[in-house]
Amino acid sequence: MSRKVVVLDYGSGNLRSAVRAVERAGAEVTLTGDRHAAEEADGLVVPGVGAYAACMAGLRAVDGPRAIGRRLSGGRPVLGICVGMQVLFERGIEHGVETEGCDEWPGVVERLQAPVVPHMGWNTVEVAEGSRMFAGVEGERFYFVHSYGVRTWTLETHGRTTAPLVTWTETGPTPGAGDRFVAAVENGPLWATQFHPEKSGDAGAQLLRNWVETL
Repeated sequence: MSRKVVVLDYGSGNLRSAVRAVERAGAEVTLTGDRHAAEEADGLVVPGVGAYAACMAGLRAVDGPRAIGRRLSGGRPVLGICVGMQVLFERGIEHGVETEGCDEWPGVVERLQAPVVPHMGWNTVEVAEGSRMFAGVEGERFYFVHSYGVRTWTLETHGRTTAPLVTWTETGPTPGAGDRFVAAVENGPLWATQFHPEKSGDAGAQLLRNWVETL
């Protein structure tokens, strides 16, 4: 039975490429900004490109934070991509403007501290132990294009056995040569990537299949 996935259309993101990539991963995909459809699907993809504040404004216009929150309260999968990952954090700061995010995780999205910004290109990642997201592609490279990221993970686990799995990478070509930031998070039904799996070739395709298999 095919899994039904909604790619949330809120005016931001590489929507068509995201739709095609998730379809190739084995899901039946609908592109829509309808909150009810987003809540009822087997899986929800939240893409995003551009400015944090603009993405949050678009997301609020379609009641996206409510749809995300309702899905997660029921244990239903959500996948955030690029700025679609960033808006899941508490807040973002761009050009001195602070914007509230969806606050699913504490943390601040801020400008990368690197000699060359935007950070654009292919990176390997430091995969968290026990990752289901990266199963089969732990040593592969993924495609990044962004100027902002989460440089400090602040969520306290308080001894919980289901603590989020955080995957990291750096802007530099070798370890220690660049700014370190969160590349991906797995937190129960909520998965997110700073990179673009839909632009990451075979590795990205496998990652999306891993997600679809959880639906």
